[in-house]
Amino acid sequence: MTDFTGFGPGTRKFLRELGRHNEKAWFDAHRGEYEQYYLEPAKAFIEAVGPKLEKLAPNIVWEPRVNGSIFRVNRDIRFSKDKTPYKDHIDLWFWEGNRKTAVSGFFLRIRDKSVHLGAGSHGFDKEALVRFRKALRDDRAAKSLASLIKRLQRAGYEIGGKTYKKLPPGFSENGAARELVLHSALWASTERKSPAELASSKFVGYCAREWKKMAPLHQWLTEEVS
Repeated sequence: MTDFTGFGPGTRKFLRELGRHNEKAWFDAHRGEYEQYYLEPAKAFIEAVGPKLEKLAPNIVWEPRVNGSIFRVNRDIRFSKDKTPYKDHIDLWFWEGNRKTAVSGFFLRIRDKSVHLGAGSHGFDKEALVRFRKALRDDRAAKSLASLIKRLQRAGYEIGGKTYKKLPPGFSENGAARELVLHSALWASTERKSPAELASSKFVGYCAREWKKMAPLHQWLTEEVS
């Protein structure tokens, strides 16, 4: 196992240059830098932060590999007007249960000039959405979720995933679940300028502290919806 020493200047430079030269020929010519500054520190970070996440969520899964906790650098361009082939950022994901159907998890995106941390779900599948709404019919569970969301918002985190305009049948305009049931996904996140810790081993603790604050949302979704 390689010790994590940070996502240093080489990582940020590679991401910046990839954004400027987003084409296969450039990427192939710089594959060594991709391995050195993208993959290797990502794997080391996952191995370092995984045990800390287990303290927040004992059943969390972390896999230091591409298509595990590391998303592919290749973009899915099949249905996109943007045909640039590569992502100009690093995406990492930690989850409970099956990776493809996990209801909630912790995520990290590293850009050239910013980091984006979050917890929760970026999209309920059909079955999970049914379970989510069923959970919200319990007034206790709905009030608990509404309360923790308010705490996260007061702490400066953004809440995402509210996409519906109309209440589904059976929910009251005045009920505790009034706003929550309009979500097709639910996550808390924060995006910040790249911190000084990014380039050192201290970035592990930096992320763990942020995820600890968002962990109650992950816990609620895992207990009530999974």
